[in-house]
Amino acid sequence: MSPYAPRPATRVLGVDPGLTRCGLGVVEGLPGRPPALVAVDVIRTPADDDIAARLLAIEQAIERWLDEYRPDTVAVERVFSQNNVRTVMGTAQAGAVAIVCAARRGLPVALHTPSEVKAAVTGSGRADKDQVTTMVARLLRMTSPPRPADAADALALAICHLWRAPAIAGRQAAQPPVTTQIAATRGGGR
Repeated sequence: MSPYAPRPATRVLGVDPGLTRCGLGVVEGLPGRPPALVAVDVIRTPADDDIAARLLAIEQAIERWLDEYRPDTVAVERVFSQNNVRTVMGTAQAGAVAIVCAARRGLPVALHTPSEVKAAVTGSGRADKDQVTTMVARLLRMTSPPRPADAADALALAICHLWRAPAIAGRQAAQPPVTTQIAATRGGGR
């Protein structure tokens, strides 16, 4: 590839995990440029269904999205501590399903905290849901804000990763492999 040839756009699937509502959003673009909306939706599962059936429904929907939209990477919201343990468990389980689906295909997975995502799309890690939704709509040049909030959050995750991926890759490249780090701490590698 010529150094002057345009770089191919990166496609990111953002997953805002949840059992009742799991947001999925795909964006495409290059770091430093406005992203383009590819698709957005929310997977819904009934709260009174068996947990196994709900997770299977989420897995099947994510697999369909991976088949249809062929992302280069998957960005999943990192589960953070909440007061409601049941909600945290459901979110973690749905997030794990997304990670396994990506891993099955050999796709890289990135985990981003809610504050990282908010900071990436709004400039403030303390932005509220309305601010995130408004900025996502503006960045993607949407005529109306994505609803529900899970859809906007999935798109925000994808945008966050699209823009942060080069910095993350640079930090990872600057660090020696984990096996080298372990050998150094044990006095190995002699």
